[in-house]
Amino acid sequence: MNFLRGVMGGQSAGPQPSGAETVQKLCDRVASSTLLEDRRDAVRALKALSKKYRLEVGSQAMEHLVNVLQTDRSDSEIIGYALDTLCNLISNEVEEEEPEENVQKTSSEDLAGQFAEIYIKQQENLTLLLSLLEEFDFHVRWPAVKLLTALLKNQGPQVQQIILVSPMGVSKMMDLLADSREVIRNDGLLLLQQLTKANAAIQKIVAFENAFERLLDIITEEGMSDGGIVVEDCLLLLLNLMKNNSSNQNFFKEGSYIQRTKPWFEVAEDNSGWSAQKVTNLHLMLQLVRVLVSPVNPPGATSSCQKSAFQCGLLQQLCTILMATGVPADILTETINTVSEVIRGSQVNQDYFASVNAPSNPPRPAIVVLLMSMVNERQPFVLRCAVLYCFQCFLYKNQKGQAEIVATLLPATIDANSISAGQLLCGGLFSTDSLSNWCAAVALAHALQDNSIQKEQLLRVQLATSLGNPPVSLLQQCTNILSQGDKINRRGSKEQTRVGLLMLLSTWMTNCPIAVTHFLHNQTNVPFLTAQISENLGEEEQLVQGLCALLLGICIYYNDNSLENYTKEKLKQLIEKRIGKEIFIEKLAYISKHELYSRAGQKPQPSYNSPEHMLFDHDFTKLVKELEVLITKAVQKSSEDEKKEEEVKKSLEQHDSIVNQYKELIREQDLQLNELKKQVTALTNQNEHSQTTITQQASQIQQLRDQYNLLKIQGKPLDSQHHIHNEAAQINGIQPKDTEEIGRLQEEIEELKKQHVVLEGQLAEKEFEINKLRAAQSTGNLAEVGTEIVSDQPTDQLKLVSTAEALVRDNDSDSAATKTAQLENRLSVLDDENKMLKDQLKMLTEEKKSLDQQLASTNSTIAILETDKRKLQQEVTESKKEQDDLLVLLADQDQKIFGFKNRLKELGEPVEDEDDLESADQEDDDDDDDDPN
Repeated sequence: MNFLRGVMGGQSAGPQPSGAETVQKLCDRVASSTLLEDRRDAVRALKALSKKYRLEVGSQAMEHLVNVLQTDRSDSEIIGYALDTLCNLISNEVEEEEPEENVQKTSSEDLAGQFAEIYIKQQENLTLLLSLLEEFDFHVRWPAVKLLTALLKNQGPQVQQIILVSPMGVSKMMDLLADSREVIRNDGLLLLQQLTKANAAIQKIVAFENAFERLLDIITEEGMSDGGIVVEDCLLLLLNLMKNNSSNQNFFKEGSYIQRTKPWFEVAEDNSGWSAQKVTNLHLMLQLVRVLVSPVNPPGATSSCQKSAFQCGLLQQLCTILMATGVPADILTETINTVSEVIRGSQVNQDYFASVNAPSNPPRPAIVVLLMSMVNERQPFVLRCAVLYCFQCFLYKNQKGQAEIVATLLPATIDANSISAGQLLCGGLFSTDSLSNWCAAVALAHALQDNSIQKEQLLRVQLATSLGNPPVSLLQQCTNILSQGDKINRRGSKEQTRVGLLMLLSTWMTNCPIAVTHFLHNQTNVPFLTAQISENLGEEEQLVQGLCALLLGICIYYNDNSLENYTKEKLKQLIEKRIGKEIFIEKLAYISKHELYSRAGQKPQPSYNSPEHMLFDHDFTKLVKELEVLITKAVQKSSEDEKKEEEVKKSLEQHDSIVNQYKELIREQDLQLNELKKQVTALTNQNEHSQTTITQQASQIQQLRDQYNLLKIQGKPLDSQHHIHNEAAQINGIQPKDTEEIGRLQEEIEELKKQHVVLEGQLAEKEFEINKLRAAQSTGNLAEVGTEIVSDQPTDQLKLVSTAEALVRDNDSDSAATKTAQLENRLSVLDDENKMLKDQLKMLTEEKKSLDQQLASTNSTIAILETDKRKLQQEVTESKKEQDDLLVLLADQDQKIFGFKNRLKELGEPVEDEDDLESADQEDDDDDDDDPN
């Protein structure tokens, strides 16, 4: 007040200045003062007046406050005062005690929105505020966070766009989560909540700034579900980041963050005394899991998250909460909904859920325990809806589960000592509570959804109505309740019971001619339906009339004409005489026009405000959408048109099947042809490689042959043979294909054979001479032996002849012992030469064998390659011939189809040209395949 008196002149007496005048003087002081202390005091005074005189301060001082933020960055105190003042102007908090004269006509929200719009009109102002977030000073950073949060609350989309184009704008806000001061960190969470609302781009940036890791760490530090409001803020931010954002959901799953959520759901055995904050936290945690496995997500993403939930034990932990005692009702309801979506459409998860037992004595399956709650009228309405949703999700795309449920109704599997799911459903179907009737009917319909086998099995179910009366079928009992509904007093809505039974019968008989025959076999059913449709009832009964029309239409469309009195034609005549086609179609359209029909078709989970609104099932709305068009066409068509259409359909189906067979055959042959082409290419490459190898090895053979001839001329047979043998051993897999080379090899082998014969003859002669010499030595007739040796030896054996003559001349002078010694020396020389010739002959023989083996291997390889080539050429020729024949057949079939389509056009039936386009595409593909290029 002293400061204000100073500003106003220091006079205590006289009229007091108005709030606007005071604000004006303070603004002048901020703008004109040169001393920082004076400006700081003026801004402090504006802050004090900003709540009481909000409009005056906002309209006059905002520009000066922004200038302070720009020019006085060095003084954290004045910056903090300016930010607090702006925050008071832009936030929606209103002073609790305001004098009546200061009550403004404009509401607080409007003022905040207007001031926020003025502030962000200059984009530099928001950029300046983002830069202040980097200041570590508490008196600057904290009010900057609060001001930015207030701006986002009032001008969210505009502020988000500015932050997106600001460099490192989102990163500066993410740094708030790492601040050691809890106040700033917690307000940073609130800021990020506002920042990430309904903006997928910012959500992705925040997620990739490691937001998931930081938030999960904070949740763990704060005690998870037992934590306080900070855990709730973290969970709300996580929901913002992942709801309707498949990219962030996938990032959460790929980062293995689903595994980190399992400890959240570990509840103690004593579940009494849950605090309100714990209930809120656990509720948000369950919602977070549901976001990941929501049916509205892409199917691949949902199934992947479901798989991760099972593998990490999250589903098992949720089932533990489901079967625990002392859990609050709203948490139990949300847990049932979460388990429902975790198992929906996942066979592994559905099988696990079927194996879960409640901790009772004796143990009962969890499905049975849940169904007991659903058909118990004393249970809360939302809990019964959740159990129904869980049962629907358990049976969704689960034919094994459907068979197990239906089996509990069959006579052979009923156990009198235990309660089964089938018994509970039948009990609910025929109880006095209309909501139980509806829930049981819808649950049983889901056990038959898209499963014709179980529809036929359910026809075997027999019910004992009362003592002394024969049992009736389940189908008959349902129709009996429908026809006697007016005579039975029921609690709740009679319409709800009848709608549930009609939905069950419609689902049961759809695409099941046997069930239609059983229904028509009862003579009272068709008259009841026609009477219901033809009556002029009030608006509340129009839905029942529409469902009766739907059921009668199903009896027409799926009728196999096995009952003479109720063929398709006779039923249509009955409609035309007693109801009228136009009225019948009008009553049928009542279903889709009902106000609750569109609401039920939005999402699979039943969400109703009250039990009276529980009339339609999500899957049934899709069934009605399909059947309404089919039934309308079936009723409007005459018998002649139907016959013609059936004939044309049959012929088209036959031709389509033939064409499909030929197409399949062509595809198979095309694949075979491609495989053969690949084999030909591979063999061609192999042949080229073999030719290259043959060329290289032929040159090596020529080199070896030249070396052999050279050594042979030089008179070194042993060394040359050894050298040739070593060189030949280094050559692996010689496969000559050239005929000239083969001829050369054969000539060389012949020459070797001739040399071999000559050497053998010489060896025999030498042995003969040696034997003669040995015989002569023993008898002493050396002269005769010498004469014979001279006459028998060729001219080149001069040494032996001279030796014999010398022995004759010296016979008289030398002694016999000396001559004998000389002769033995000569014999030893001849033995050595003989041994050398044998070694040379052995080496030549080995070389001949090696060349023979190489020649045989080459001939065998050539024969195999030529055989494979002939087979491949023959197969290619046959494939081309078969393909040409098939193309001719296809052309004939196309002509026939074109003729039939012309007949259909003449009869006035619409004909699509998809097959013509497909045939044209197929012909183009065949032409491309025949092209050699």
